[in-house]
Amino acid sequence: MRPMDFCHQAAGYSPGDVIMFFAVLFEDDDAHADKRAQFMADHLAFLERNASLIQAAGPLADTADGSPAGGLWLVEADEPEAVRRLIETDPFWPTGLRKSVRILEWTQVFADGERKPL
Repeated sequence: MRPMDFCHQAAGYSPGDVIMFFAVLFEDDDAHADKRAQFMADHLAFLERNASLIQAAGPLADTADGSPAGGLWLVEADEPEAVRRLIETDPFWPTGLRKSVRILEWTQVFADGERKPL
């Protein structure tokens, strides 16, 4: 079994399921910036618990002044609604820190110095 096959089974996927990538863009609300430090440990633990779905995650910073601007996740799921359900279980979600969220389907065409088949 390949490592990703195990991750997909652990996440509840069946062999015939179509797995897609989604980029999730979060914009943070400065009015709730204090929640970031308060809930960061819980948020990081959430990311670790969901590592079979969340392939990468990290903060975004404003290039003008380096201030926190939100976050970016790369998620594997079978549908956008599964991504939304995942987002809504993140400890940051109910705090008001997230001003907006966009879920975008992403197709990888280049990685590790090579073109990928479409």
